[in-house]
Amino acid sequence: MTLRISVIGTGYLGATHAACMAELGYEVIGLDVDTAKLEALAAGVLPFHEPGLPELLRKHVASGRLRFTDSYAEVAAGADIHFITVGTPQRADSQSADMSYVDGSVDSLLEHITGEALIVGKSTVPVGTARRLSEKIAQSAKQGSDIALAWNPEFLREGFAVQDTLRPDRLVYGLQDGRGLELLRKVYAPILALDTPEIATDLETAELVKVAANAFLATKISFINAFAEVTETVGGDIKVLADAIGHDKRIGRRFLNAGVGFGGGCLPKDIRALQARVSELGLSQTMGFLAEVDQINLRRRDRVVSLASHMLGNELAGKQVCVLGVTFKPDSDDVRDSPALDIAVRLYNEGAEVSVYDPEGNANAARRFPRLNYVDSCKEAAQKADLTLVLTEWNEFREMNPSDLADVVASKQLIDGRNVLDRPEWRKQGWTITGPGEYFELGNMAPATTSIPAQA
Repeated sequence: MTLRISVIGTGYLGATHAACMAELGYEVIGLDVDTAKLEALAAGVLPFHEPGLPELLRKHVASGRLRFTDSYAEVAAGADIHFITVGTPQRADSQSADMSYVDGSVDSLLEHITGEALIVGKSTVPVGTARRLSEKIAQSAKQGSDIALAWNPEFLREGFAVQDTLRPDRLVYGLQDGRGLELLRKVYAPILALDTPEIATDLETAELVKVAANAFLATKISFINAFAEVTETVGGDIKVLADAIGHDKRIGRRFLNAGVGFGGGCLPKDIRALQARVSELGLSQTMGFLAEVDQINLRRRDRVVSLASHMLGNELAGKQVCVLGVTFKPDSDDVRDSPALDIAVRLYNEGAEVSVYDPEGNANAARRFPRLNYVDSCKEAAQKADLTLVLTEWNEFREMNPSDLADVVASKQLIDGRNVLDRPEWRKQGWTITGPGEYFELGNMAPATTSIPAQA
């Protein structure tokens, strides 16, 4: 019998998981409360940018393997395994994760499931959530039903989500009593056949795997950015430093690129939610270092704004600034907690005229901060610019030649915020160029003191 799968929540994670499960050969039904989103997905249209996913979505909507609904009754009747992929955003009143969407999804499933089923959480949640939900299932499941709970964290990278779903570097299952393992192995059989590592563990460990991974990555990024603060003050080459320590197999070179810091919808909120959760558990000092990780990350934005002001004679008002890139990373249209957009907004609020070009992020950025000037090319953004900033490492920007913008800018000054350009070549062609980790004779220049949220 072909497995019937439901995916509760059709945002970035849910839409990706649903389309990939259909690609593995299963009948999949995706559920969401947003009917406009459902109509778009049913037409093969995604509300976000993710390479390779639109083609997969259209393929399986057309094949009939993938359909969408807003009915929990239909989902309960039409699927054997239910993946919870709803969001867990940071709460407005604290650093804790908002669990209302996860709780609401489980409650709605319990109202309609009458037979045997497996509920599998994929959302990133505070440790202890799965145990709490399992108790709720035991107390509230309909008489005669047999519902097991498992936790199967996701490890998607924006820009590589299809690859990370179909060829993940590991599969992790959190199980309460062993139930569900056979079914999960059946679901992932085509992936396991590729010799994908498999880890079956308890609920708590599975919940912690994702936040531990994100906390480690955030710490590694902030670590090299902390050393960038040192090399900016005393001199040194931050890229050579990263290469040198990266040769140590205990450390590794990946994620040791000094820049404007991390952002997006996962790392910032996840490290804050982890701090909040361990504090609730009476372990307030245990993850205290993550507060400094967060602060180091935010200081990179301060540094770039201050550097821009210095390069413009400490007077941003009326200056024309070109910003290349506003998404938090390339191959994405995500501007949530984007350091690039935050920097652009701060420059605007200091009086600069800011023109922005991003290959995919302009529309989302404009919805959050419409007062910037969003344009359709690098050259258009750089028209009469007194200063140019590369803030997202899109290949289009990496591959720029110094001559590409030389004829349109007012001043050949550039901040390479991601350390991706050939600075000696740019300098050879008359540009003043600098970036994170580089000593720039700024003396005791103070960092910017006012932080303007990108969603202002």
